[in-house]
Amino acid sequence: MSNTIEKSIEIKASRSRVWRALTDHQEFGTWFGIDIRAPFVVGEVSRGMMTIEGFTHVPWNSTIKAMEEPAYFAYTWHPYAVDPDIDYSGEPETLVEFWLEETAGMTSVKVRETGFDKLPPHRIADALRANTNGWGFQLENIKKHAET
Repeated sequence: MSNTIEKSIEIKASRSRVWRALTDHQEFGTWFGIDIRAPFVVGEVSRGMMTIEGFTHVPWNSTIKAMEEPAYFAYTWHPYAVDPDIDYSGEPETLVEFWLEETAGMTSVKVRETGFDKLPPHRIADALRANTNGWGFQLENIKKHAET
């Protein structure tokens, strides 16, 4: 079973525009579907609530690991932690990394999520499936957001 999800997309916008969409907490929340309470700060936990229909009961908790403008952003989180009756706080987190590269007015965004093999065995397949689908959806969301 894979331990990694990798996806990429080309966005018709400058790298600085995509960087802002990715690292400004309000813009990130708009395209990702989260009401985030405060700006992202490296080393701190970002908190909020999902705003996606069917998931509004799900809290957003991620630790910002890196913000290296304009090319690299990373955080950790509990993947597919959607059951309100389960406390996921004791589980290992996965690492989500974004790389941005600009060429001729286009920005390539690559996302990679790793660490699924450290999750409890009964959660690995569901988390991989959900996040593989989710990253495809979310990359389309950031593309629409940054291009408008």
